[in-house]
Formats: sequence, C-alpha cells, structure tokens
Amino acid sequence: MNYRNNKNSSGPLYQSLKSMPKIELHRHLEGTLRLDTLAEIAREHKIDLPGYDVDTIRPLVQITDDDQAHSKTYLSKFGVLRSFYQSPEIIERVAYEAVADAAAENTVYFEMRFTPLALTKARDFDMADGADWVIGAVEQASRECGIDVRLIMSMNRHESIEIGQEILEIAIARQNRGVVGLDLAGNEADFPGAEFAPVFHKAREAGLGVTIHAGEWAGPESIRLAIDTLGASRLGHGVRIIEEPELFDVTRERGIVYEVCPTSNIQSGVYDSYEQHPLKAMHQAGLLTTINTDNTSVSALSLTDELARAVEYIGLSIDDIKQNTLNAARAAFLSPDERERLVNRLMAEFSPDAQKSLQ
Repeated sequence: MNYRNNKNSSGPLYQSLKSMPKIELHRHLEGTLRLDTLAEIAREHKIDLPGYDVDTIRPLVQITDDDQAHSKTYLSKFGVLRSFYQSPEIIERVAYEAVADAAAENTVYFEMRFTPLALTKARDFDMADGADWVIGAVEQASRECGIDVRLIMSMNRHESIEIGQEILEIAIARQNRGVVGLDLAGNEADFPGAEFAPVFHKAREAGLGVTIHAGEWAGPESIRLAIDTLGASRLGHGVRIIEEPELFDVTRERGIVYEVCPTSNIQSGVYDSYEQHPLKAMHQAGLLTTINTDNTSVSALSLTDELARAVEYIGLSIDDIKQNTLNAARAAFLSPDERERLVNRLMAEFSPDAQKSLQ
C-alpha cells in the first residue's frame, strides 16, 4: 500500500485534525514552495528545466513513487530548488506563501527555518539582504493571516564555518524581528559538525535557541554530539535514539525535545514504513516528541496529512497528537510568558475530556 497517497481528506478524522490548533517547529522554507508558483517562476525566468508545467517540474522538486528512498535522492530535490531564487520578489513571495499555507490549516504557532546561503547563492545576493527579504515577507504574512511566526536561521555542515559565523551574526542582529534560533542541517553521517561548536556557543550566549539535525542519517553518536558539544535543546529528527535506549534517560533529564518528521524519514530511507517508525515508541517512553513536516512541497504533504498518518499508520491516539502539540508549545523558542500563553491557548481549545489526560 502506498501510504503517501492514502488519506481521506473528507473523512471525520482528517477534518478533526485539520480544525485542531497546531504547532510546527521543524519546516524548511526551501522545501515549502507551491508547485504552481514554481511553474510561474520557471516560465518567467526561463530556468533551465525540461518544461515549465507543474507535471514536468514535480518529479524534479518532489519525492514521487518512482524515487528511491534514500537521503541522496531526497537532498537532490533541493539542488533543483535553489535555481528558483532569482530575485528578491521571488524570495519574498515564497516566504509569504509558506506562512499563508501554514495559517490555512489552523497552525497557530509556526517556527520556520531558512538557510540564507541557499536562498541567495543562485544570484550571489548578500545573505543579510536575503534574510531581510524573508523577514519582511513573514512579518506581512503573519499580520494578514493571523498566525504567530518565528524564524530559525540554518547553516549546512558541509559548508564552511566562516559561512556559519556570518549567518550567526545576521541572526543575532535580527532577534528583534522574530529570529529566535539557529540550526545546523545537512548530512550528519559524513559531516558530524563538531567544528561548529563555537558558533552555537555564541548563539546560546546571545539568547538564541539551538536546534541541531541529528539522529536521522547518522546514529546515536550524532545525538550525543548535538547535545554535548553543540548544546542543542532540540533535535531535528533524533529518531535513531531508538538504537541506544540508555540515551533516553539522558535526554529526558535534560528536557531535550525531538522534532520528528515521519514521512521525511521514510522518503529519505531512514525507515521503510510508518509501521517501523519509532515515533510511538519514543512518545510512550516519555521522550518529548513533536510532529512536523520537514518540507511540505518536497514530501507532498501538509501538517494535517502528517498528523493523520501518525494516527492511521503509526498508531497514535488523538490525545497523543494533542500531547505532542503541547510538547511543541512548551519547546517553542519564546520567552517563558509567551510559552505559557501559547500552552494556555491550546489547553483552552482542546476538549475538556482530553485535558484530563494531558500533561
């Protein structure tokens, strides 16, 4: 059975999840673009592609049933996507649309991460300018769509530490405009990233939250590096902690939060199926899990889709979904007062019966 396309968007479960207030902590702007927007950009700028219609562009930027489930296949989609950032107006448009799409499915709090170099490299724009274009568009979309949005700036392990240091300085200078965190992404199996420790130490000193991609394409050793060397309070994915149960207690005691993205894990070959995915086991073990999309356009899904799959195929209950949402609220890179207001809002909107079982 092809679970990627197996959802009933008119059914009561799906509609209930769609109307539920949601939080997303782990979604990349560069993987969250509307296909019809890409088709328009490709035609206007005559980007070097075999065609300019959605059906031609789709397999170049999105995982399809014909793709091998492997990290290299998954990452290859971003190589094509980088060619679309041809102007400030395009960067502003895709940032605005990403926020609008999140708001449309009742996401009440959204932390969107973006990689300044990925957005600016095609036309050699200044990274600080690129960050400002994203920030301005997100501020406008947040006001107009009624959604609370914060931003995380990301750097890649395979790129130089000098680039990472520049991104850090850009982030620190824009904390008053909604930048709340710093992320290290990319292939942790081949590029562990210990050399970035000074960058993330300075980020923490400046008051930025630290989230590190780990325990996805590398094993538990990458989780240890992320929390011990880089100082992560949140892990992007982190699912391979299941291979080293003694780490459970360490991360529970430290309150480490897991930004889990099940469909992305399956499409990139970490697990073969939803039934094999460890989200339920992690949640039942008391780890602080949250549920996220990673890249909506690359994976061809919405957050509602991901939550529905967690119920239908991974075996979580609706109360489990709500608990994961509360975990996300408490892990948001916000001030304590802002986090408390967010948690209280969710508890007020969840049903009274559910509240009795939620922590």
